Amino acid sequence: MRVCFRSSVHPELMAEYKQRHAAVWPEMLKALKDAGWNNYSLFLAPDGQLIGYLECADYEAAQARMAVTEVNARWQAEMATLFANSDLPPDQGFEVVEEVFNLEDQLAATAAVTDAAAGAHISTDSAAHEYQKEQA
Repeated sequence: MRVCFRSSVHPELMAEYKQRHAAVWPEMLKALKDAGWNNYSLFLAPDGQLIGYLECADYEAAQARMAVTEVNARWQAEMATLFANSDLPPDQGFEVVEEVFNLEDQLAATAAVTDAAAGAHISTDSAAHEYQKEQA
């Protein structure tokens, strides 16, 4: 599944946020990967709006696997002061955003419909051809 989330970084602390993410602890990177966080990216807008994207089999399970790691507890404690909604640990304050369009999914659906239609056309042509042979 694909997951997009958003949160907010204090605008005056964005440089520090970027600096910390320029060299994430190796054990944190490993924990994320081991927990099933794949193709994980963060995007930071000039106003402090943070958008995250990841792919995983099950988002709640991936979050739960991270929640029990010691490195995640340390990382979240270090990052908490940078977030505008710091009443929660940063990774618990993410607001998941609904996906409403995906190009690859729609292309695949279109291809499936086109393939099914082509298959029906071939079957119809084949049946018509057999009928014509019988009539001849």
